[in-house]
Amino acid sequence: MMNVRVPTGIKGLDEILNGGFVPASSYLIVGAPGTGKTVLALQFLTESAKKGASCLYITLAEPEESLRRNASVFDFDLKDIVMVDLSEAFEEDLPEGEYSVFSPAEVEGEPIWKQINDAIETHSPQRLVIDSATFLRYLSTDEYQFRKHIQGMVNRLSAKKCLTLLLFEPLELEKDVSLAMAVDGILTLRNETSENRLTEIRTIEVNKMRSFSFMTGRHPLRITNRGIVVWPHRIEKLKEYTYERKMVQSGIEGLDELLMGGLSSGTCTLISGPAGAGKSTLALQFLTTAAKEGQKGVYYSFEEGLASMLERCNAIGIPFQKHIEDGLITFREINPLEQYPDEFLEMLRHDMEINGVNMFVLDSLRGYNMAMETFGSVIANMQNIINYTRRNMASLFIVNEQEMITGNLQITDMGVSYVADNVLLIRYAEVEGRVIKVISCLKKRIGNFQPDLRELIITSQGLKVGKKLHQLHGLLTGVPTTDTIHLPKNPDREDGHEG
Repeated sequence: MMNVRVPTGIKGLDEILNGGFVPASSYLIVGAPGTGKTVLALQFLTESAKKGASCLYITLAEPEESLRRNASVFDFDLKDIVMVDLSEAFEEDLPEGEYSVFSPAEVEGEPIWKQINDAIETHSPQRLVIDSATFLRYLSTDEYQFRKHIQGMVNRLSAKKCLTLLLFEPLELEKDVSLAMAVDGILTLRNETSENRLTEIRTIEVNKMRSFSFMTGRHPLRITNRGIVVWPHRIEKLKEYTYERKMVQSGIEGLDELLMGGLSSGTCTLISGPAGAGKSTLALQFLTTAAKEGQKGVYYSFEEGLASMLERCNAIGIPFQKHIEDGLITFREINPLEQYPDEFLEMLRHDMEINGVNMFVLDSLRGYNMAMETFGSVIANMQNIINYTRRNMASLFIVNEQEMITGNLQITDMGVSYVADNVLLIRYAEVEGRVIKVISCLKKRIGNFQPDLRELIITSQGLKVGKKLHQLHGLLTGVPTTDTIHLPKNPDREDGHEG
């Protein structure tokens, strides 16, 4: 029986609860006003009613008319949910004036408890919501009286095989632990504001589940017109590789030569360089080359829109638009201010597991940092993504912009380069009064590479990588020195192209 679960009807929450609620159990749904307690409860009852369960909603806090009006903004069908409105009876039952002159029997709210029990006996629900159990606490003179009533009701409901949700305020729960002891589980909803900007952060956390395991931590959620959507906070573990690796090539002869055949599939590659150096263009080159071989890819852009990207690709001969039209490449524009880390990871998982994608570009690390820094460690969230793609043998390219155009070498400003398997670096250098772009491979975890510095040229026919630059020293500083050698003229070079 303990393995049987009752689905909550909330995407993501069932995964957190390992399938849903346990039948004939009682759960406390804790949260301040506006956190989504009522939405969660109605969504659960709606899902249960669809499957034929008898559902009862007892409201003490809000008149039924107001409740239905507020619920009408959601895609909930409440026609099969019985509602019992005790909000007026509750107001009449509250003593006025000097509360202390009444005896416990007079102020204990016996009529309310009786009406609740009568409603349960009349409708024999399989699913019950009491909104809000906080009001029942207000009727009790002390913790003992409240515990006696609530424990008795919970026991009777369990005997009747009824699954019960009790909505409660967090401040009252802190004052009175008796209800927490009486129920089988506690779920806490929160709605907070980020410290560094006015961003709403909604989460749900499982604080207690009797007799079965669950996913710990705070899980982000969003309230939509379809109800609540939850994104479980997963810790992606890295497993041993069990697949045969394939070679991922750029399609640029000089670069594939530099990489001695290309990069291994299932690895993470960091493409780092200053603005305009060609980082995004290089990532697109890998993506479109894979698309030519029939592989699906996704480009996640945190900074640039599709129209701008297509215009740039058309100008340099990269068939980005063609592969979007044939369905091999998907472009997703991500708003950095509207994305949870776990929401983004779920999007990536869906693209891989449902859409069959095996190559991803994340542009850029700075944009991702802007989107995710509010929700915890950017490195930890990035490691989660990398572990997931590695485990599934998908290739991930991360574009990183460096602040310094020349000078001391620093791969990233956030210290995340160590999590990457491969590092490609693009730098500007001044040679003979000309600014050139120089590309090199600083790290390749699997396989060999040539530790050369080569010129990267952006032409109207795409990217070109030249031969090794000889007798030039200090190229990575941006101001190389040379003895007698001059930079050879390169027929591929077209002045004025940017990346």
